Amino acid sequence: MPVADNTARQRYELEENGETAFANYRRDGDTLVIPYVEAAMALRGTGAAGRLMQGVTEIARAEKLKIVPLCGYARGWLKAHKEHHDLLA
Repeated sequence: MPVADNTARQRYELEENGETAFANYRRDGDTLVIPYVEAAMALRGTGAAGRLMQGVTEIARAEKLKIVPLCGYARGWLKAHKEHHDLLA
């Protein structure tokens, strides 16, 4: 399931098995600030948050955005995935 941009709630969402993982964001010009990432309890440990972040990076790349990961999870995920370091602001 692809990551969806819920603009009304300013968050990217990934739904799996009726549960949601999400990344709150705010846009500042061509910068995407991610203050918080969370996965529903039922999705924790399944890799859903990682799949969410993969989708977020694909969206950022397609829209030519740089990412500021304030959330510890987002920061750690991006640090571990060097192929996306060019997206860091």
